[in-house]
Amino acid sequence: HMEYHTLQKITYPALIITLFFLVLVLFPQFGKKVGGAQRWLHFGNFSFQPSELAKLTMILYVVHSLVKKQDRIKDFFYGYLPNMVVLGFFSILFLFQPDMGTAAILITVVFILFFIAGIKFSHLFYSVMILLPAMCAAVLNSEYQRNRIISFLDPEKDPFGKGYQIIQSFLAFGRGNVFGMGLGDGKQKLFFLPEPHTDFIFSIIGEELGFAGTVAVVVLFLVIIWRGIHTALKSPDLYGTYLSLGLTSLIGVQALVNLAVSVGLLPTKGLTLPFVSMGGSSLVISMISAGVLLNISRKSEVRNQRPINK
Repeated sequence: HMEYHTLQKITYPALIITLFFLVLVLFPQFGKKVGGAQRWLHFGNFSFQPSELAKLTMILYVVHSLVKKQDRIKDFFYGYLPNMVVLGFFSILFLFQPDMGTAAILITVVFILFFIAGIKFSHLFYSVMILLPAMCAAVLNSEYQRNRIISFLDPEKDPFGKGYQIIQSFLAFGRGNVFGMGLGDGKQKLFFLPEPHTDFIFSIIGEELGFAGTVAVVVLFLVIIWRGIHTALKSPDLYGTYLSLGLTSLIGVQALVNLAVSVGLLPTKGLTLPFVSMGGSSLVISMISAGVLLNISRKSEVRNQRPINK
């Protein structure tokens, strides 16, 4: 099996390939438009979502950079600005698709890594102050995104239009009660709730397995996050620590956003629930992330079990 340090060697090639795919998906000849967003690349019968790959490669790049520049991490022009330039370029490509959700997730995860690595809080604060108006402007200039905000604020104003999806999600949770209708017996997935297999899979779990099922899913994600943090703390080196925290944050933040969207706490984002939602690209990246975390955890255990020579 591959040792996780090998990822350091392929960081820059992976970054370049990902950027190429993110640009390529914007061309109608290669990118397929679904639900108002052009996020999928199609090559014959094969298709994948470059933004999913971008999450992983961006984390690899930032982690590699933070470790390499650890001695001068507080230097704005050396330790901080280059990372922000690359993050900004990725985010702009996401907004062209448009894919505001992925941009927000990636920015959040990268800022978590910045904070943990010891980058000056003032740098992060001023960056957020600049990013917020830019994100708001991007939302207001996109009818697609505006409709999502309107349906989030008042879904009942247009129950058969913009608010239809979230209202159907609420109905699914309501039908589930405590123990659900039974696995496979849910009705909302039968052409009532849009995207029941991806964005709103948690609503279907609520309907079929009830409150007990939803709590079980939340607990399982908390276990993954706890084990990821434990792996980071026990990692044999700084690269393993940052990489564990980056991948754990990616899984945890994306899961949190998906769950929040399902219960109406956030506007719809078009983000999958890691390990649960149907979708090849998302599942592959989630499994790779889990595999890397297991690899780091294994190396940590081997180091801790190694006998000390007296």
